[in-house]
Amino acid sequence: MLHLSRLTSLALTIALVIGAPLAFAAQPAPAVAPAGTAATSKAPLPLEELRTFAEVMDRIKAAYVEPVDDKTLLENAIKGMLSNLDPHSAYLGPEDFTELQESTSGEFGGLGIEVGAEDGFIKVVSPIDDTPASKAGIQAGDFIVKINGAPTRGQTMTEAVDKMRGKIGQKITLTLVRDGGTPFDVTLARAVIQVKSVKAQLLESGYGYIRITQFQVKTGEEVSKALAKLRKDNGKKLNGVILDLRNNPGGVLQAAVEVVDHFITKGLIVYTKGRIANSELRFSATGKDESEAVPMVVLINGGSASASEIVAGALQDQKRAVVMGTTSFGKGSVQTVLPLNNDRALKITTALYFTPNGRSIQAQGIVPDIEVRKAKITSEADGEYFKEADLQGHLGNGNGGADKPTGSGSKAKAMPQDDDYQLAQALSLLKGLSITSGR
Repeated sequence: MLHLSRLTSLALTIALVIGAPLAFAAQPAPAVAPAGTAATSKAPLPLEELRTFAEVMDRIKAAYVEPVDDKTLLENAIKGMLSNLDPHSAYLGPEDFTELQESTSGEFGGLGIEVGAEDGFIKVVSPIDDTPASKAGIQAGDFIVKINGAPTRGQTMTEAVDKMRGKIGQKITLTLVRDGGTPFDVTLARAVIQVKSVKAQLLESGYGYIRITQFQVKTGEEVSKALAKLRKDNGKKLNGVILDLRNNPGGVLQAAVEVVDHFITKGLIVYTKGRIANSELRFSATGKDESEAVPMVVLINGGSASASEIVAGALQDQKRAVVMGTTSFGKGSVQTVLPLNNDRALKITTALYFTPNGRSIQAQGIVPDIEVRKAKITSEADGEYFKEADLQGHLGNGNGGADKPTGSGSKAKAMPQDDDYQLAQALSLLKGLSITSGR
């Protein structure tokens, strides 16, 4: 199976699988390279190096301060063999292999909270709806100060998350602090968590917003449903759509292809090149553009990686969307998962992927068409001016319209773009594109 590497995100879901998923393509890769390729075993074995390996292993067993069994030494040797190839190749033990398989399904066993780090503490970013965390009343902004009685301060994110993982049905007690108040305990049981990778809403009438947090097996299907819902909520064809891929660390390659396919009618989406025959893949549009060709803006940043870069690069090369934000991460390699015996596997880099115009994103990233850096939005008090409608004896509208004196406007509902500078800029650009395109 082909996949794109997992990268650690700031906000992590407390689950059996933590962080972004590893991506799989539609076609499974063979466990061995086909005959006639560069990966054949015709080259003679390096006997001298093998003798050295055996000697080192023997010396460790004889002289190391504590006894070490052969199984441990050999597994460590395999891990070293893979880890020194590149940052994304690895040896997967049974637990890691299971996590990888579960992470791509979007279904996890855990508590249902996303967490981040703040000032050395573990902070709840968001509880997921209809999960043990949300049902127990855990709120965004709560600080987790203890896990089963053990303080979390000073622990890394990974260490804290590992302690919150466990078997489905197993209970765990979190000690929380809310709004600087007195610590209190919440006991809850781990459960199967289904996490949607796509969120969508109307930012304003006519302008849709789709956020993809990671690429899972069902992400393409979820984007299709999101587009349909946005059209329904709007009551007519959209004027434009924003696709937010910021801090999306990647995921399922096939899902990335499906997402692009929802926005273009024809053309190449992505292709891969490697040493073995089955690493040469090409993915093209099927002609099922579900976006109705409305103006589009794609948001990216330094946390957009792998599958996110495939989507942004394809839509940019096909002139389908304006890419806005900051340069992406630059992870342009594809890994193949090769299952081994005893529920183990190798994750090994087998190819590089390229955008439709032949760009390799590896170690360079996607450069946005319009650079917009993250900034903080502060609202100034807007003192209302005295208006004509405030004057005693003023004339009516003439067309029958209602008067609009000072203070008559209703307070606008808080929206995501209100405190997100990059999103606000994307919406402004989208409105301009909509106007100039005559929509």
